[in-house]
Amino acid sequence: MLDTIKQAVNHVSSPATIFTSTIVFFALFVSFPAFFTSPPVALILAALGLAFFGLGLTDEHFRTIVTTPDNVPIVGMLFIFAYFTWYALRKAVVNDKLIEEGKPTVEKTESEEKVMVFPYLIYIEFVVALFYSIGLVLWSIFLKAPLEDPANPTISPNPSKAPWYFLGLQEMLVYFDPWIAGVLFPTFIILGLCAIPYLDPDNKNSGFYCFKQRRMAISTFLFGFWVLWILMIAFGTFLRGPNWNFFGPFEIWDEHKLVPLLNVNLSEFVYIKWLGRGLPHSWFIRELPGIIIAATYLMAPPAILAKTSLRKFHDKLGPVRYSIFMMLALTLLALPLKMYLRWAFNLKYIVSIPEFFFNI
Repeated sequence: MLDTIKQAVNHVSSPATIFTSTIVFFALFVSFPAFFTSPPVALILAALGLAFFGLGLTDEHFRTIVTTPDNVPIVGMLFIFAYFTWYALRKAVVNDKLIEEGKPTVEKTESEEKVMVFPYLIYIEFVVALFYSIGLVLWSIFLKAPLEDPANPTISPNPSKAPWYFLGLQEMLVYFDPWIAGVLFPTFIILGLCAIPYLDPDNKNSGFYCFKQRRMAISTFLFGFWVLWILMIAFGTFLRGPNWNFFGPFEIWDEHKLVPLLNVNLSEFVYIKWLGRGLPHSWFIRELPGIIIAATYLMAPPAILAKTSLRKFHDKLGPVRYSIFMMLALTLLALPLKMYLRWAFNLKYIVSIPEFFFNI
């Protein structure tokens, strides 16, 4: 029975299915936060997650991956981030309900209660420090430091992985040119997430947890943080094996696995496959279809949405902040779009100009 479940999980596991499932769950989560943050539903989801993890520990390969000293902190990080995301949104949902009823928020009520720093805060900090100390001692006893042999230039590890905080970037390299995956996207993602509070300031709803009043900003931040950052790190840590091939959670990492790929550029689609002719000699004419698509993607949606579904948002931010927000949002959205184009059509680059080392 367990083997059947593991084989079924391996069979349906792929970057496309996991990424799509995560986006669907994320969309449902931010659409119905009151339902998903309610304690019964949260407990059921937590139980399902722990049950999957417990089931995985019965598998030797899964157990080896998650108990590797390098990967243990990442497993803990996933559970901790999930808990604090639920905790923050749960408080936001409670405050949203209080605001609708005309009552003060939880933070407003708590701020009016006078609590002495000593002994209450000191006592809590002392207990937390004690537990952390015990945890670090146990960690150092039961988990060996992930030290490896001295580097040998004649032997390259397979898979050769970056430190965990760069694994998301390494995963992006599967789909993008190095300068985009290694420089442009990290810059835009980090700056974009940091800029959200400044692009969408709302002094009336600051200083306490809330969601309805800041739905766009919070949803954008959570999408960038969870889907485009944490999920990419999880891919690179647990599901990428030898030769950077993708493996299911319970699939043995076979270094002889071969995945044939034939990735082609958009210009090759247009001229060779659709028009049945060779590529033009001029790089501009060759890449003109991709340039038009890229320019349309960056310019048309902000203008259309400003007049339709995001009209109130546009009026609230003003044209400058709205344009910056949309530019950052479209850049973030370009990552999943490009991934889907790769999975569906084996599309390598929309615009490829090797003459100038420019590929997107």
